[in-house]
Amino acid sequence: MNWITNYVRPRINSIFSRNETPENLWTKCPECGTMLFHRELSANLNVCTSCDHHMALSARERLRSIFDGGVFSEIAVPDPIADPLQFKDQKKYPDRLKAAQKATGEHETMLVAEGEMGKTPIVAAVQDFTFMGGSMGMYVGNAIIAAAERAVKLKRPLILFSAAGGARMQEGILSLMQMPRTTVAVQMLKEAGLPYIVVLTHPTTGGVTASYAMLGDVQIAEPNALICFAGPRVIEQTIREKLPEGFQRAEYLLDHGMLDRVTHRKHLRDELITIVRMLLGLRPAVAAELPPPPVAEAKEDASNTGETDTP
Repeated sequence: MNWITNYVRPRINSIFSRNETPENLWTKCPECGTMLFHRELSANLNVCTSCDHHMALSARERLRSIFDGGVFSEIAVPDPIADPLQFKDQKKYPDRLKAAQKATGEHETMLVAEGEMGKTPIVAAVQDFTFMGGSMGMYVGNAIIAAAERAVKLKRPLILFSAAGGARMQEGILSLMQMPRTTVAVQMLKEAGLPYIVVLTHPTTGGVTASYAMLGDVQIAEPNALICFAGPRVIEQTIREKLPEGFQRAEYLLDHGMLDRVTHRKHLRDELITIVRMLLGLRPAVAAELPPPPVAEAKEDASNTGETDTP
């Protein structure tokens, strides 16, 4: 019995057992279907190495990609009143917030940070679409005001990365009030003579597009980003006509004068350094003098750590 238990059964199990590769080591490109190894994708800033499709970057990954050495300091943002309308649909609003916080590891949809980019001090604010669709609520309004006040205090330019599905319906009119609030914050920068640069990422829609996302001194977008107020599907249903190819995508808006640049993600940091220094009246940066760009953090295989590893 010992021989069967200790030798035969483990031997049979080893022959027929399947060694499955953890699914989170690979990501399928939604555009071309190529399977991408997570390390390769992360090193390429979440851009498909086959078709150049720009996938989402988390707010923290975005900040690491632009600051020298990936080093930055977060700026505190005041917390608004929790659930001011006692909103409930299929879930209570606080429960939705807790689920988003658990899924993303972030407190809210926008991160504000300061640091150096090409040895040029800046303030940056980044929206994370994975947190409740990057929806604009009172926290986002507080974050942009905090970023603008910090930029004015330190006399630094503000760079904002937008990614949103619009206003946060769980906060109703209080969410819509962030449109004029953030517009006033942008005006603070203009009155102080400080550059305000907006990078529109996929997607940027709704009230975000109708306020702070389109008020930059320079408007840059990532390739093929959807940028609009009402989405193309809603417009088609309303006017009952087929829209032009690529309607409301970054390249279409560039051709029609709504954007200044459409820039590939791997060139974005260098372009931002050039634009910021130009607007500040500084001499152009010499490549030899600049610190090396941040290196993508190496992540251990999930098979070794047992942890989820999402690129």
